Amino acid sequence: MACRFADSSFLFMGPPQGPIRSHRFARLNPPGSYLLKWEKLSQTRNKHQRCLVTLRKRNVVEAVATPVAPFPVDSAEHRKQLSEKYGFRQIGESLPDNVTLRNIVETLPKKVFEIDDVKAWKSVFISVTSYALGLFMISKAPWYLLPLAWAWTGTAVTGFFVIGHDCAHKSFSRNKLVEDIVGTLAFLPLIYPYEPWRFKHDWHHAKTNMLEEDTAWHPVKMEEFDSSPAFRKAIVYGYGPLRPLMSISHWLIWHFGLKKFRLSEQKRVNISLACVFAFMGIGWPLIVYQTGIMGWIKFWLMPWLGYHFWMSTFTMVHHTAPHIPFKSSENWNAAQAQLNGTVHCDYPRWIEILCHDINVHIPHHISVRIPSYNLRAAHKSLQENWGKYLNEATWNWRLMKTILTICHVYSEEKNYVAFDELAPEESQPITFLKRVMPDYA
Repeated sequence: MACRFADSSFLFMGPPQGPIRSHRFARLNPPGSYLLKWEKLSQTRNKHQRCLVTLRKRNVVEAVATPVAPFPVDSAEHRKQLSEKYGFRQIGESLPDNVTLRNIVETLPKKVFEIDDVKAWKSVFISVTSYALGLFMISKAPWYLLPLAWAWTGTAVTGFFVIGHDCAHKSFSRNKLVEDIVGTLAFLPLIYPYEPWRFKHDWHHAKTNMLEEDTAWHPVKMEEFDSSPAFRKAIVYGYGPLRPLMSISHWLIWHFGLKKFRLSEQKRVNISLACVFAFMGIGWPLIVYQTGIMGWIKFWLMPWLGYHFWMSTFTMVHHTAPHIPFKSSENWNAAQAQLNGTVHCDYPRWIEILCHDINVHIPHHISVRIPSYNLRAAHKSLQENWGKYLNEATWNWRLMKTILTICHVYSEEKNYVAFDELAPEESQPITFLKRVMPDYA
């Protein structure tokens, strides 16, 4: 290693002998150069000293070494390391700025946009029969098998949501009245008002991963985190251990207030709300009358909580990862948000069947007009034409642990800052999750 002093000349063959009271290193450009300021040197001289130095008032050392270069931020090796760390199968390259959403849509085969009535009603048949089977299992299962029956039934009723989801996007039927009726009925067991959800969900697609405007999940803002100790505690739990059920709060906050909707939307919103309240006012008393309060818990509440588990899990996996940015409206790019900012995740096959492939999610964000039964064909096309830009995963514990313990407070530079970085003494729920959650990928 060669070294030199500013305003002096010498040959540095090794470390100085004798005590050095204090020193500082400062990074210089180019990489690998360092500024070393010696504030005090021992006056003792050693005849075996291997470094002869002539000092003036300010002694500056520049050390030049050959550094080990890190991987470039967007290199294949760097993305591979991140994918393993976060639990992804692949983290995609950044999409070039000149690619538009229309460019991507035009590469999709026309057949993936075609509505097939037989396939649409087949999905209804699958959901109705699987839900009926789930209710039958609940009625017959001993208490120790009830969790399995609830898991099946909650997943089956999530299929109702996906059918209503297709209806809201006008990809279920060519008859729009049929879509409105089927969508409203499909949402009723979930106590979801169809039209309010449709209006807000359309906004999510128009503003995906836009920091202020997206109506789905987004990072906590620093001013929210700092607003009050009580609210901070609620946020830490809500974005930590309770996050797999936090769609319940989203359901309450976004879908029942008329003031959240335009005047032109309020008539349809009122119709949906009337349907939901009618179901609650008639359906719930009938369930209680036939089976008692415990029957209402067994047959309706527990499957409904199962649905919200999937609703929360699917939504946060679709758009939440340490490498996926949320951006302000002025810096937002539609193609990057929909292709680069959306995640494809494979789940066990029985979940995919009961939920009608809703987790083949990237093509759905490229175009909402693709019916759920054509999402796999559309994704195959995206893999062929845009494969290197896709984020893909198979559901695993490491993926969930990453989301629950890292993806918290918005940071423009880092995308997310974890709660326990900002307030470690108040983030026990996060440190608990880090300690107990499996790390299998």
